[in-house]
Amino acid sequence: MRISGWLFDLYPNRENGLTLWLIGDDGQRHCLQHRFPVRFYAAGASNRLRALWKYLDEMEMPVKLSRAERRDLYSGLIPVLACEVANPAALHELFQQVSQAFPDLTYYDADIHPALRYAAAMGVFPLARCEVDTLGNQVQSIRPLDTRWELEPTLAPLRTLSLEPDDDPACRTPKGMTFQYERCRYRLALEPARAVLINLRAVLERFDPDLILTNHGDTWLIPWLADKVKETNLPLPMNRDPGHGILTHKEHTYFSYGKIVYRGQQSQFFGRWHLDKQNTMLWSDYGLDGALEMARVTCLPVQEAARLSPGSGISAMQFVTAMQTGILIPWHKAEPEKPKTALELIRADMGGMVYQPSIGLHENVIGIDFVSMYPGIMVHFNISPEVPRSGLALEPCTEEPGLIPQTLAPLLKKRIAYKSALFEMPKWDERREKYKARSSAEKWLLVTCFGYLGYKNARFGRIESHEAVTAYGREALLRAKEAAEELGYEILHMYVDGLWVKNGTKPAPEDIQKLLEKVARRTGLPIALDGIYRWVAFLPSQLDKRIPVANRYFGVFQDGSIKVRGIECRRRDTAPLLSKTQMGILEIMAKAPQSRALRDTLPAVERFINLQLRALREHRVPLEDLVIRQRLSRELDAYRTPSPAARAAKQLAKVGKTMRAGQSIRFILTRGKPGVHAWDLPTEIDRKTIDIQRYQTLLQRAVAAVLDAAIPTELFDEKEMRLLFPT
Repeated sequence: MRISGWLFDLYPNRENGLTLWLIGDDGQRHCLQHRFPVRFYAAGASNRLRALWKYLDEMEMPVKLSRAERRDLYSGLIPVLACEVANPAALHELFQQVSQAFPDLTYYDADIHPALRYAAAMGVFPLARCEVDTLGNQVQSIRPLDTRWELEPTLAPLRTLSLEPDDDPACRTPKGMTFQYERCRYRLALEPARAVLINLRAVLERFDPDLILTNHGDTWLIPWLADKVKETNLPLPMNRDPGHGILTHKEHTYFSYGKIVYRGQQSQFFGRWHLDKQNTMLWSDYGLDGALEMARVTCLPVQEAARLSPGSGISAMQFVTAMQTGILIPWHKAEPEKPKTALELIRADMGGMVYQPSIGLHENVIGIDFVSMYPGIMVHFNISPEVPRSGLALEPCTEEPGLIPQTLAPLLKKRIAYKSALFEMPKWDERREKYKARSSAEKWLLVTCFGYLGYKNARFGRIESHEAVTAYGREALLRAKEAAEELGYEILHMYVDGLWVKNGTKPAPEDIQKLLEKVARRTGLPIALDGIYRWVAFLPSQLDKRIPVANRYFGVFQDGSIKVRGIECRRRDTAPLLSKTQMGILEIMAKAPQSRALRDTLPAVERFINLQLRALREHRVPLEDLVIRQRLSRELDAYRTPSPAARAAKQLAKVGKTMRAGQSIRFILTRGKPGVHAWDLPTEIDRKTIDIQRYQTLLQRAVAAVLDAAIPTELFDEKEMRLLFPT
């Protein structure tokens, strides 16, 4: 029998190798089995490999053994012992025994996700269009009908069920839940629980959703349903596959890029997907379309691709490339950094180019960006751990592409294609949102690939390659600066992968094109116009007004759109009142056709600020707009001087809500001790206790951050200053 459709889910089972779920073109959901043996490899002294052979040969579990030569990325061809098991589900347990019994050996391909192995061997991936030949429910062969790099893939007809509690469980216990599927939407009370289970079971059996999309599903709803199933003894078919229970991953906290990150408990299904919008990585940035794109390009199952970090995604892509090109994947990275003197370290590890911007307001500024600069450098100049480097000649490399460029090249090409399409696409085109979401998912993978090149635990990372990328980046930016100056432009700012220039006149399209072509020719890298600013303001440090800050600026493009970086409205820990006030001021000032006309916007700015201040003093600001969100940087008992977030967390702890390091705490500033009121407390805050004076101070700082830079002080007198910043 031949079935065509979309590969929906894939996971190992104890009896038949791999279970595959297909959404068929016939509208059916097909459950198939595929016998798929997997291997791991061991390398080391020949006598130890012989001992391992004997050890495995005496085990009850059948293991197919053979000697072979395989390629290590750093060492070249090496002799290895290949150990093959018939069932992927048995590999983990077997390898645990082997690694404990023979810790002195080096292991490869030992902990690779079955979906990645399958993608490398068969060329199929999550949501791939494929054609399957079957005998009964056994897969005889499977062929891909598309690739991961399609710009317009044929989308699977997913059936989605949304479940949403009527309140945030972190704040108050929900009393009801909303069901939504197709054109149906209704709400059920959570008590009695028996009625909820009966109704949900009916929906699952009748509608048979592919995706269950929840709010707080991982951390509250699915565990709550599981508890009620035990209490009432009413089965609930959350999985399509009745042979599996719900897969649960415990909550955990980890340190990443200088901050503590908290990941909540996860609940995953078999034969069906569960995605929690509150516990899915970057959902607010790219939503479901981006999560599906992440699964397609990384080859990870959708439930995992949506929850894992972009770093895990880029590692998965590298693993697939390695398996397809016959490169061994080390179980643990064993390649150390080469020793360097202190002077060599200073010269090598200089990071990206950061130019001190010219503080103040500038007109008719051209913003130029390199397109995915660091990934572009890796691809164009073949930077990979196994490729030797010599000098900084910015010429395309003619050598065979290394592992990293092979992995990144199609992803980079796809993102550039999406960006180009978006640039030319009219705003009313219905494809815009999908393209933006997919491009955003790819952006995060490309951004992360540079960091992982220097990450100490990355399987294919090497700090020398990481340093080479930044060296190429600095050289490219300096060459871009020289090209712009040769054309008579003044350099206002350079920051890692972008530069801001002006020549004192309103730039003409032909002059801009000439500039872009010269920079691209000089650097060998793709370049793009970020925009032409009517005016842009580069801000100083809040501690010392004489010192510029590279990533604090805002400006207005010729079309009236606003770009901001580094000020309060871009920070996640800013109360919405401050963000809305700053953006409101910028929107008023954006109507000025040129910087000299900013003075004319002052009356409107003044009225807007006074309205915001009056609403604050008269307690008319919605409480939600006063909520500040901060992350706990450590466990509560580790604080010597508790921060506002820690004090709010202690309030929550007193009512039985334990908060972990890395979790975000929401609170409102209050008068007196402890100075905060945790937003998620079951008791409502008394508006009279809110520290209005403190919020007014914060508001005035936010206003000053914009006005001090955008409107020079000589443009308004002392009386106007008092009006704009009342005490």
